Amino acid sequence: MYSKVILFFLCLSLQAHAHEMTPTYPALAPSYIDGVSVAKMKLFNRREDVGYYQILVYTEDWLPISFASEEKIIKIGYNKTKSFNVYVRSVDLDKTVYICTVSKVFKGTNQIALVSSMICSKIKQ
Repeated sequence: MYSKVILFFLCLSLQAHAHEMTPTYPALAPSYIDGVSVAKMKLFNRREDVGYYQILVYTEDWLPISFASEEKIIKIGYNKTKSFNVYVRSVDLDKTVYICTVSKVFKGTNQIALVSSMICSKIKQ
């Protein structure tokens, strides 16, 4: 019984370091391309063990939506910030709800990540 209580408090004291993405509620604005909107995002990497993040875009029901970006996988160093744009077709605007980033580990790198992190920003409607 006591061991479960001690384990619980040990888990509470562990720090969780993930990545951050801003803005939390981005707005999709018209881009320089007709029929395409853009969200301007920033990613901050708080994870020393991860250096790559994949961009994903989803509907309200977590179905993937086609999008474009300068990079689908962002390489970013520890404690670094990187700006990126997400482009969505105007025909998909009504169903676009989430822009997410997921930590990635690739074979052949010295990354030893045990926990994957995913964060999402919700599009302003």
